Amino acid sequence: MQAIVRACTAEGWPARVAAVIANRPEADGLGFAQENGIATAVVPSRGKTREAFDAELATEIDRHQPDLVVLAGFMRILTPEFTERYAGRLINIHPSLLPAFPGLQTHARALEAGCKVVGATVHFVTAELDHGPYVLQAVVPVRAGDTPETLAERILPLEHIIYPRAVRWFVEDRLIVADGRVTVTPAADGTPDPQWLFGDDA
Repeated sequence: MQAIVRACTAEGWPARVAAVIANRPEADGLGFAQENGIATAVVPSRGKTREAFDAELATEIDRHQPDLVVLAGFMRILTPEFTERYAGRLINIHPSLLPAFPGLQTHARALEAGCKVVGATVHFVTAELDHGPYVLQAVVPVRAGDTPETLAERILPLEHIIYPRAVRWFVEDRLIVADGRVTVTPAADGTPDPQWLFGDDA
């Protein structure tokens, strides 16, 4: 979230971050948002059904009338009703090269499977967990002796590049989704943008 806020300001996107909403009052991002003049809200999830929480969350989101809803460190499974409500304007980042390893413990599972490369994927959110049209992916090689922790450490800087980039493409109206695939139209100067990022000598 912080990387997206900073990129929006530094790169002069035709957009603003309207609000940061969390389900935990101790979430670090709330303080950062307040320091940067961004509205914040907490919608507690504890003790509520998934449906009740999602309905409250949607009410709070809609108060800000966003064009795009960005999930950043939001580790909850959303109901089909919620994902349908924001279809085509709800995105997430997942720490694997989807469709491989949806869900949790992605790096450990990649190591167990003997993968030669791992990475992260920015994707539109659908009712199916960690699926939906892929916007952008980043790749790093798996080295001898890697652990889930070392892979996460090497992938995170790339996540901070590809997630803001994908959000910028959305706000610049450069993403076309058709038949479950995402195409990025060229920039105003005609320069095409690749939909992948290779890091760490991948």
